[in-house]
Amino acid sequence: MEIKVFGTGCARCRATCQAIEKVIRENGLDAKLAKVEDIVEILNSGVMATPAVMVDGVIRLKGRVPSEEEIKRMLGM
Repeated sequence: MEIKVFGTGCARCRATCQAIEKVIRENGLDAKLAKVEDIVEILNSGVMATPAVMVDGVIRLKGRVPSEEEIKRMLGM
């Protein structure tokens, strides 16, 4: 599973990344997590509001920090 967190490094983007890392670690998931901070790459991905989360090539969340339950649903748990 490939997960990307799009954001320029703001507090909400960091919180989103930390929450996803926690869910991956606590559930022993085989997932690759990447942070995308380059504004050109963010815009080219169609993201207009950050933080945004992409799972396996599909944007699953934009513009807010997800709860752990939302993250689990996004990851198919």
